[in-house]
Amino acid sequence: MENTEIWRNINDLRNILLQEGRIHTLRQQCIDSDSSSVVNSVLKNAEHICRENILRLIEEIFKGIMVSLSKDEPPCLVYNSRRNWQDVRFQEGYGLEMAPGNKPTVIRFNSVQSINKFALTIKVLSLMHRLIQNNSYCTKRDLFYQDPQLFGSQAYVDGIVDNISCMLHVPRWHLRVMATSKGCIAGDLQFRDADASYIDCSQTSNGILIPSHVTGITSLTSSAKVVLLVEKDATFQTLLDDNVCQKLAPCIIITGKGFPDMNTRLMVKKLWDTFHLPTLALVDADPHGFEIMAVYKFGSRSLSFEAANLTVPAVRWLGVLPSDIDRLHIPRSALIPLTTADKDKAQELLKRPYMSSQATWKHEIDILLKLGMKAEIQCLSAISPSFLTDVYLLNKIQYGSWI
Repeated sequence: MENTEIWRNINDLRNILLQEGRIHTLRQQCIDSDSSSVVNSVLKNAEHICRENILRLIEEIFKGIMVSLSKDEPPCLVYNSRRNWQDVRFQEGYGLEMAPGNKPTVIRFNSVQSINKFALTIKVLSLMHRLIQNNSYCTKRDLFYQDPQLFGSQAYVDGIVDNISCMLHVPRWHLRVMATSKGCIAGDLQFRDADASYIDCSQTSNGILIPSHVTGITSLTSSAKVVLLVEKDATFQTLLDDNVCQKLAPCIIITGKGFPDMNTRLMVKKLWDTFHLPTLALVDADPHGFEIMAVYKFGSRSLSFEAANLTVPAVRWLGVLPSDIDRLHIPRSALIPLTTADKDKAQELLKRPYMSSQATWKHEIDILLKLGMKAEIQCLSAISPSFLTDVYLLNKIQYGSWI
């Protein structure tokens, strides 16, 4: 893309985002003086994320259990609850964080309902302790296959790992537990991975799998002007086949292949922290696409204790906007009726803590509900096979049509 006029609004957006970032930083300095600030506690906890201190934290838990048993008292494990939206709060410029004073979850050794979870949590803690001692890593899947019959399911192990991270106030990657990545990235980006291998994301026709050890990535370089977040892998591949990286050059394009995993979110956050590039989301005009975009921007309830490492409040909604449906005269035959579940999801989204600051997003959801129809990204091909890449994205970016 040689026309500098196309990048005018992107450059303006970048300046606005940088200014917003400075304002939020100043505001945070005021908030941090409040001991009740969860952000403040997270930043303070960053000081103890060294190998020796993490080992000490785990050993303190084991010591506490032994002390309780020596006193004939049933031991318990405690961590912040993230079950309900009342357990989190929204902070502008930061995202979803754990609400101070929320009701903790207690796993009791003497409870029939929780003794199994107690035992498995201790087992995972002991495995983490060994990993940290040996300065080695494993995946969540490796943990599960330590004893699949005992753990029961991968999802159960995943939940325990997240709860331990929340309990210790230590990011999962510092506990030496990784997840196999599913997200892909392409475009104008070069870096060295945790093994010091050189990766050039421009030298691919299908995208490069995001490394499992994102925090180990170093030496990032890029001339990109924008980062494009794409909801679906199918759309990501279509865009690459249509040479989007040349037509939008220089750019970076990422997909989480649906709901983004932690590694994809870490990568998007790392790109923002490193380059401060406008980050635009391309998702389906439906409640599911909206939620995926909101996870990148505001974070998730389940990982609200990791908001500082995972959220990018600078994300903007590029499309597909519900208002685009009538504006572009998308054929009704290409649309899909909203199901009852879709409508319920949309109503639930409107009640999320962050929606109070997103009037334009609320307006778009209202349009979606009034239309009673949803539009997947692929429906743009009903206008023209190359409409998405050659017209929609180029015009949206040139005229700053994001919210």
